[in-house]
Amino acid sequence: MTSNEINNTNNEEKIDDVKSQFIEKITDNMHSFGVSTTVGRVLGIIYMERKPMTLDELSNETGMSKTRMSQVVREMIDLNIASRVFRKGVRKDLYEVEQDYYQTFVSLFTSTWHKAINKNKHFEQKLQSKLQDLQSERNLSKPDEQAVNEILIEIRDWMDYYDWIRRLISFFESGEVFKHVPKNTHELGGNGNE
Repeated sequence: MTSNEINNTNNEEKIDDVKSQFIEKITDNMHSFGVSTTVGRVLGIIYMERKPMTLDELSNETGMSKTRMSQVVREMIDLNIASRVFRKGVRKDLYEVEQDYYQTFVSLFTSTWHKAINKNKHFEQKLQSKLQDLQSERNLSKPDEQAVNEILIEIRDWMDYYDWIRRLISFFESGEVFKHVPKNTHELGGNGNE
């Protein structure tokens, strides 16, 4: 092996080491957003590859089974941080991730709150219906009537709160947030550039 080949091998190892450290940092960051370390690691791997990857490639890279990898990728798609893409001549499904950290944050933030809103909407409707049924009863005592009215007021406040969250989600998803809190931009790297 020539000295150039040795240097190239050493440089490749150093670059791979830096990439691995960066993937671990992405994994830690995703975990701080409440995302599993497995999802964070797969996101980091695809991000650092800078190209869509198949389940087989991801399985090889992580050491996980293809079945487990399929579950992880499905979770990422549900979180809106990965998508299936088509490439002519490739028969296997390919998956890519958003290359913009800001958009990944928005997707994680909004997908989590969308789920919370949907869960609470059904709960509110059921509870409100039960309380309205109670209100319509003629033999309700004054204290019970007052308790029902207080709970109805609380539910309205709760619904107002979730309406505010819906509007906050819209603020993020529309990109309006970046008018008030602009992205940092740099000449190199492209991440964060619009």
